[in-house]
Amino acid sequence: MDRRSFLRATTAGGAAAAASALAAPAYAQGKRTLTLVTTWGRGLAGVHDSAQYCADQITAATDGQLTVDLKAAGELVGAFEVFDAVSAGQADMYHGVDYYFLGQHPAISFFSQIPFGMNFMEYANWWYHDGGMELGDELYSIFGLKAFPAGNTGPQSGGWFAREINSPEDFQGLKFRMPGQGGQVLGKLGASVQNLPGAEVYQALSSGAIDGTEWIGPWADEKAGFQEITKTYYTAGFHEPGPNLNLTMNLETYESLSQQHKDIVANVARASNIWSMSLFMANNSAALQRLQSGGVKVMEFPDSVWDAFGAAAKEVVEEPMGDELYKRCYDSYMESLKSSAQWIARSEGATAAQRNRIMGL
Repeated sequence: MDRRSFLRATTAGGAAAAASALAAPAYAQGKRTLTLVTTWGRGLAGVHDSAQYCADQITAATDGQLTVDLKAAGELVGAFEVFDAVSAGQADMYHGVDYYFLGQHPAISFFSQIPFGMNFMEYANWWYHDGGMELGDELYSIFGLKAFPAGNTGPQSGGWFAREINSPEDFQGLKFRMPGQGGQVLGKLGASVQNLPGAEVYQALSSGAIDGTEWIGPWADEKAGFQEITKTYYTAGFHEPGPNLNLTMNLETYESLSQQHKDIVANVARASNIWSMSLFMANNSAALQRLQSGGVKVMEFPDSVWDAFGAAAKEVVEEPMGDELYKRCYDSYMESLKSSAQWIARSEGATAAQRNRIMGL
């Protein structure tokens, strides 16, 4: 039995309830309706918008030949069930951030975010020009999937805390929501790490079920309402310098498309990538000013905490090296990151520092 058949068989029981609600793609006079499930609750600022952008643009660009029906998290399947649903063919595609699915394969971290990893432009360079796409195709095909970068939030904030963090020891016993390898880093510092879908975070924080959370950044965090619960906010984080959001299709569904429709899906994903990145950039600064005006205390972690993040991150990222595909992804990713970072430091980084000094920004 091949890997794709095995996955269908093993996920059939767990996804039976979803299968009863998810219809097969509809065909009528050459038209198809494709079901898009997401890891986002409906209306979550920026991330749901990115998924909706993909759905609307694919439908429009194909003149309705492909109609994408978006179902937010919980409407057909849960936020953490979308990978299995699409892999098994019970939905056609999903939009989400894939560090939620590290249990499927540790190398998925490179196609979402690793601690102290790539920013938006560095990731785009790796994916499109430095071998990332080829490695992504190899990895996702194991699960009968085809992934496209289709969104980015830019650098994410360090998070909201019930109390200030003055040393690495302050993470001992702290109940904190952070998914992916970033959460594994906090676990090494003694935190009790929770992995919650975005739509559940506010309630967990307000009830005291968690002591703190990261989400995205000032605009999305303000929309989520975390400032109503705590006023201690760290705006720089180690865990997600530029997290990639994927539009991921069932591979058989993708291969059944005409070349024209394949190209449209790829081009819409590219457009969504820059559109969503600029959406966050356009809104974050004003949102941060509003948060500060409302009494939020904007903080930065002390150097001792950053050093602890760095040491733990090195351990976390290197731990799965025994997996051959993970190691190949690691080597490729790090080589590309080094090249991009060196050039950025000598060009954009230096120019931005001088611009900000001269212009008083």
